Amino acid sequence: MTNTTLTPQSATRQQAAVSRLTAEYRTDTPFVAEPRPRLSWITATGSTDWQQTGAELRLSRGGMTESAVLGGAESVLVEWPFGPIAAGEQVEVEVRVSGNDGGTTDWSAPLALAGGFVDGPWQAEAIGLPSPVGEEPALGQPGQLRYEFTVGEGLARATLFATAHGVYQAEINGTEVDDQILKPGWTAYADRLNHETTDVTALLAPGANAIGVWLAGGWFTEKYGFHGFAKPFYGEQPAVKVELRLEYTDGTRETVASGPAWRAFTGGPLVSSGIYAGEAFDARRTEADWSKPGFDDAHWLPAPVTNGDWAEATPAIAPPVRRIEELPVRDVLTTPSGATVLDFGQNLVGRLRIRVTGEAGHTITLRHAEVLEDGELSLRPLRQAAATDTYTLAGSGIGEAGEEEWEPRFTFHGFRYAQVDNWPGELDPAAITAVVIHNDMRRTGWFECSDPLLNRLHENALWGMRGNFLALPTDCPQRDERLGWTGDIQVFSPTASYLYDSLGFLDSWLRDLALEQGHRNGVVPIIVPSVLGMLESPVAAWGDAATVVPWVLFERFGDAGLLRRQYPSMRDWADALLKVRDRSGLWQGQMQLGDWLDPAAPPDKPGAARTHGDIVASAYLFRSLDLVAQAAAVLGNDADNGTYAALAEETRQSFLAEYVTPAGRMVSDAQTAYSLALMFGISTDPAQRQALGDRLADLARLGGYRIATGFVGTPLIADALTVTGHLYAAERLLTQTECPSWLYPVTQGATTIWERWDSILEDGSVNPGEMTSFNHYALGAIADWMHRTVAGLAPAAPGYRKLAIAPRPLSSLTQASTSHETPYGLAKVGWKRVGDRILVDATVPPGTTAVVSLPDGSAEFVVGSGRHSWDVPDAGPAAEPGAASLDTPLADIMDDPQAYAAVWQTIEAQDRAGAAAFRKDTVWYRQTTLDQSLLFTQPAVKQDIAAALAALTDERSARTPENS
Repeated sequence: MTNTTLTPQSATRQQAAVSRLTAEYRTDTPFVAEPRPRLSWITATGSTDWQQTGAELRLSRGGMTESAVLGGAESVLVEWPFGPIAAGEQVEVEVRVSGNDGGTTDWSAPLALAGGFVDGPWQAEAIGLPSPVGEEPALGQPGQLRYEFTVGEGLARATLFATAHGVYQAEINGTEVDDQILKPGWTAYADRLNHETTDVTALLAPGANAIGVWLAGGWFTEKYGFHGFAKPFYGEQPAVKVELRLEYTDGTRETVASGPAWRAFTGGPLVSSGIYAGEAFDARRTEADWSKPGFDDAHWLPAPVTNGDWAEATPAIAPPVRRIEELPVRDVLTTPSGATVLDFGQNLVGRLRIRVTGEAGHTITLRHAEVLEDGELSLRPLRQAAATDTYTLAGSGIGEAGEEEWEPRFTFHGFRYAQVDNWPGELDPAAITAVVIHNDMRRTGWFECSDPLLNRLHENALWGMRGNFLALPTDCPQRDERLGWTGDIQVFSPTASYLYDSLGFLDSWLRDLALEQGHRNGVVPIIVPSVLGMLESPVAAWGDAATVVPWVLFERFGDAGLLRRQYPSMRDWADALLKVRDRSGLWQGQMQLGDWLDPAAPPDKPGAARTHGDIVASAYLFRSLDLVAQAAAVLGNDADNGTYAALAEETRQSFLAEYVTPAGRMVSDAQTAYSLALMFGISTDPAQRQALGDRLADLARLGGYRIATGFVGTPLIADALTVTGHLYAAERLLTQTECPSWLYPVTQGATTIWERWDSILEDGSVNPGEMTSFNHYALGAIADWMHRTVAGLAPAAPGYRKLAIAPRPLSSLTQASTSHETPYGLAKVGWKRVGDRILVDATVPPGTTAVVSLPDGSAEFVVGSGRHSWDVPDAGPAAEPGAASLDTPLADIMDDPQAYAAVWQTIEAQDRAGAAAFRKDTVWYRQTTLDQSLLFTQPAVKQDIAAALAALTDERSARTPENS
């Protein structure tokens, strides 16, 4: 019987308080990108079943106060109820809320906001760097720019606006203006530029002042392309726009803007810089105080004003890239060739910071790689990316030890290992630190269970996201690619939305997607921003990011505004797909990437999957039409809802007629095909769904519970098995350690998600495929199933306004828990086994409710906010398998992990290769016995197997209740 209780703490009424008030997405700056920023707040209270019944907002501006009273429960992305914030205007907003407990909170702490956008056209001109006399400048030549100006008395506020075709950092009077790096990031440069808005008042003083800018090419001047055909896409040299607006207490204003009066220099210490190549820095060429007033810049040249079109720069809405964490050296290795390699114990994205003492002109080289092969750095997977930094010492260090300190400024690497060449003297590992960088998103999701391998898998998915959420959602962070592949984020967006508050980050990227799509008649390119000029026709699962990602963000964050803005993009993609349907109404006969990197695909043909590309394409045709219909319904567009719902239904019926037999088999009898039909809602008949699920479970077992899916099927298969009653099969897939599996890389020491299931082969060598990355988050999408099913927390309404609490304990675990910072506050679910009972604990945030489905199979019920606990019978562990022998069917051997281990370990004791072949090549049929499968096995080995199984059977018999 289900026992539902409230903890004592939640059984009382407690005073509520607003614990968090935010405007739009960014929380790291008071500057807002919108004149009418939406507001969100979280209420903390110990009262149970608490719901907001109303709220009052109070705005202070220009010495005046105004208020707005709101009715109802809305507290997430609430429309701005006041007049718009003007550019540069500073205001403060507070909120207090009333609840169904009859109480009203105190006013929240005031939230300071300022208009971070520019009113009117920029005065700044785009300026670049001078070419060397008589020479052609190197591609993306870095350098420095400076300008001196005077600040009068009575400065009230100074605001810096800047953007670039390239990457930059500004200094004022010798101090960097902020802690952001790689500004302004990478956007679809031709259509959209980000600018940062920075309050620099504290850096200025009356009298002479100076501004300096470091400038490099970054993504703007990088070469893009594969197989030796890479070339610049945007431009060959960087440029920057800088505008400093000064406001005085008497109301006067001045603007300091970049232009031909600025001075430029390319002979400084930043010799070269590239995203793929790395950075070269010669500290001997450093000029002290170059960004301070009074510096003699007579040897510098006038900054050239650059020509060309510049897109309108708008305030950045994503959190910026920052230094997030530092890792020390874990081990110092000496390679077979005698090189010194540092192991940081974690595959990460960032760069090294070094502290060094030595003679002037001594050059240190730092090379980066994700793995070792034969004891040396494995550089082949980097392809054409040199990933090498060099530092030439000035020989005049500062500080007590005379040390010089350096960290690259405009590049990043994906690495766990770093080779250090030509270090002066003995290397102290404490002198080198790995600096982890990525967009500074707030962590919002956690998972933990009793299996350390699964914990490491989850951690690998987390680190994979961290490494690839840098300026945009990339596929990988280390080789000559690092591009915004749409298919990767399409499958990973649910996981990303749980682990981090990625709403602003993905909102920004979706704007670029829509802009790139607008140049292609609705077709979404396979990467965004689009720099390859390949596969301009629609590609299933990749282009469908246009429909899937906005819908996921709506589900997870409740952002109807984003859905409304992206809806034309969603519809345009669906319309582009309707144009490529054949006469059957399906998407067939076109080149597709399909179920990319199915483990059965040859290393040189990653798209050669077991599931036909036409099935993948037609399933996504239905998926996108269906999502457009659902989005139209949310937005109140009844006409579009009816149109696209009817088109989706036509596609669904055509899919079933073309690809599903009456008996419930797919014409591609492969796991991804079944998962698509089940999880996209293409199959709706209960009997047919069960038949599909049963066959999917059969296929999983026939393959020895090894993974048989690629990018498309992997995020779906565990759910497809679960919803059709095959949780055990999903568990076996999840906990499998043989290759290919999610845990195989973990057993090989992986600390991020690999691109290929076997990026490291079982013999320890690196996969020979041309694409072999060790940091690719797509296959880590299983983490979302771990959150929703293993631990049991999911959204049941957009933005977690209603939660779904439905833990499904795995038989191999003793406990699992997850927590997620929802838009309404922290939600938690955890369970543990105690004897023959399952104890479930949950925290439901104030202002929300939860639909609860307990693992004992009892009926669903609804609870309100507060802390809850339930104690239910453990329906999990199945009865222990019985006797096992040579006459046992292969299917039963595979479904009995102990018997399976007894067989292969017995074979391995005499024939290691034979054991490997048995494990990898056996097809685990129901109608074939173990003895029949061992047809060519030596009789002595078969006798040993029979003895091992008999011993296992005897051991089990001794444990039965009647013998205990």
